[in-house]
Amino acid sequence: MNEQKPTSAQWAKPAVANGTLEAHADRDSHASRAPQMIGFTQPPCEANIIRATPAFDATPSQRRKRLTLAATIFGSSMALVDGSVVNIALPTIQHVLHASVAATQWIVSAYLLLLSATVLVGGAAADLYGRRRIFVFGITIFTLASITCGLSPNITVLVASRAIQGVGAAFLIPASLAMLGATFDEHERNDAIGVWAGVGALTAAVGPVLGGWLVDQVSWRAIFLLNVPLAAVAAGLASFAGESRNDNAKSLDWAGAATVAAGLAAITWGLNAVPASGFSDRTVVGALGSGFLLLLLFLAMEARLGARAMMPISLYGSRSFAAANALTLLLYFALGGALYYLPFGLIRLGGYSATQAGAALLPFALIMGFGAQFAGMLSDRFGPQQSLTIGPVIAGCGLALLAFADFRQSYLAGAFPAICVFGIGMTITVPPLTSMVMSSVGDAHAGLASGVNNAVARVAGLLAVAALGAVLFASFSYHLAGAPRAQANETLNAILAGQAGITEAATAAFERALRIVLQVAALCSLLGGILLRFWIRPIGSQAAR
Repeated sequence: MNEQKPTSAQWAKPAVANGTLEAHADRDSHASRAPQMIGFTQPPCEANIIRATPAFDATPSQRRKRLTLAATIFGSSMALVDGSVVNIALPTIQHVLHASVAATQWIVSAYLLLLSATVLVGGAAADLYGRRRIFVFGITIFTLASITCGLSPNITVLVASRAIQGVGAAFLIPASLAMLGATFDEHERNDAIGVWAGVGALTAAVGPVLGGWLVDQVSWRAIFLLNVPLAAVAAGLASFAGESRNDNAKSLDWAGAATVAAGLAAITWGLNAVPASGFSDRTVVGALGSGFLLLLLFLAMEARLGARAMMPISLYGSRSFAAANALTLLLYFALGGALYYLPFGLIRLGGYSATQAGAALLPFALIMGFGAQFAGMLSDRFGPQQSLTIGPVIAGCGLALLAFADFRQSYLAGAFPAICVFGIGMTITVPPLTSMVMSSVGDAHAGLASGVNNAVARVAGLLAVAALGAVLFASFSYHLAGAPRAQANETLNAILAGQAGITEAATAAFERALRIVLQVAALCSLLGGILLRFWIRPIGSQAAR
């Protein structure tokens, strides 16, 4: 594969050697400045996928373009709202369904597991069978699973329904992005992405507050049933969209998807089982070992398939692409873990309602949604390498401040400053990260590279929930001195579920454990910035190959 491997100097100021490179540099500049549709756990490269999708040969009418744009907005908003409000509802769900810590984690993990394992297959299916068809198919699965989630009588049904919901999202999300890219040509695409991203930013801001209000005033079930009217509108609008395919689409890599899903499931199950069984338990060790072996098998299978693989290993021959994915893994591990456990701290320690907890995260969503253009300008002026180093460091500082914030204080004196710093760091990082992924492998592979990076971001969130859950329990058990593991696990379950009769010592142990979790998240973010600084050679040096 002929890869374009830009030097760090080219990142800071792309060289213009001919018309092609000039157009490429101009496109990357627009990519970094366009508003990013970022929810609380959204991956960084969705706009790249839109740009990499070839437009229709025949130009659709303006009416059809507007209806297609509206359909993709409603479809994307459905997945975005679901991803941002579920975390706010988790404390209430755990309390109402009498769920354990591990079972509650699976509400998020089951969704992310199936989504991350099958999202690349979903994108390939859209290219192969038709983007509109797969979009409607994904909406149907997602909506039926949402109804089942909202009517779940127990935690087992809810977790199973969330897994099916993840499959629906894996078809819905990439198909919606490809539909948008196929409908608008290069001259109209930036404006369409601006509208799509602007609505996404608004949805990301309003979603958690609306979700918290529904939890407090209606029921936690309403956050899932809210998807039904959104899905009906999206599917209806999609009927007016044109159909498109990729004549060169490759076959679906179901074997790879099944293998990576099994590997991630084994690792997640092993980490979630630590509180009940301990780190040295044979089943835990066996699950973790089996998971790692399955992931190695997945890499071997993908290497053997070559260009037909859903994640071609050859992409990682680009030093920039490998660095971008390493940063994505660490940064979104920090993001996903912190925003999973933070609502528990706000609600159980600070006494916040679900509505207040959702509103507490509003500055984060607003900063990310509306600060991306300014962050892109900074990246253009000082170079992506600087932003991709400084941004994760600032985000890590925000998480560190959050680790030492007193949630019992007023919001403005406690959590607010730390959340703002965290949001600023993420905002500085995401626009140049999307440009880095787009430019690291060349135009021919930009869409596939962006899809892989999206999957990496979702895997990071999946691993964060499970791994930081094990850290939470280990720290809680340590600070709850003298308590047997089973008793510590039962007490932690009671705290997170909001049960009465919790002792001050147990509450203090939970507070310390939550601080450790946020400190680990901060360390991951800091490590991401430092790693990228040394992985990518300084400006002016020759790029490593």
